[in-house]
Amino acid sequence: MTDGWVGQLLLAGIVLLGSSVQWLTGMGFALVAVPALVLVLGPAEGVVLANCAAGIISAVGLAEGWRRVRLAAMVPLCAAAACTVPAGTWVARRLSEPTLMTATGVLVTVAVVFVMRGARVTALRGGGGAVVAGGVGGLMNSAAGVGGPPVSLYGLNAGWTMREFVPNAQFYGVLVNAVSVASNGLPRLAAPVWGLTAGAMAVGAVAGRMLAGRVPEERARLLVLLLALAGGLSTLGKGVVGLG
Repeated sequence: MTDGWVGQLLLAGIVLLGSSVQWLTGMGFALVAVPALVLVLGPAEGVVLANCAAGIISAVGLAEGWRRVRLAAMVPLCAAAACTVPAGTWVARRLSEPTLMTATGVLVTVAVVFVMRGARVTALRGGGGAVVAGGVGGLMNSAAGVGGPPVSLYGLNAGWTMREFVPNAQFYGVLVNAVSVASNGLPRLAAPVWGLTAGAMAVGAVAGRMLAGRVPEERARLLVLLLALAGGLSTLGKGVVGLG
């Protein structure tokens, strides 16, 4: 769908929205953008483009907050993610497109519901919790492009404030998306589409920063989760129709 100008503008709008909410709340690019990117580009291309964009956005954000990264927690978390990323790639390449869209929709929807409920999970505490969260996140990131929710749940169970969570999530995002891109490869997009995507990310960053001081954090976070939930359900619906 990126051959015509309508498809390209739609792609740019999705990336712009995802980038905006990421800069506005410190999270949410993949949750908001992946369902829509999967619908526009298909599961394989949509996921790897989300990996690329989310990794770049995380790297830019981390430049400001890297001193607050908790390496003791993030090293086992990221190591576990790196080990499970290839498994996610293997699974994704062996599923049909409707099956993968259905699985992506289910993962996004379930992840959003868990985060919205603020679920407390005993298994996601301490060093063992970091390994579990990282492993599940790596698998989800390479297969469906949404590796953040397990890390969000880990931070919730660890009692992190939003100020503590954001740089650690960005550190995780840089590493897990880099490994995912290395495992999945780059999306096969034309040079003008890459340029349009980069421009949309930049505009989204500016918009997100402008809104950050004006929108209450809780309201912005709820908006991200509702958008993600709507996208997850839409992707699930299209996948189920394709299976029928």
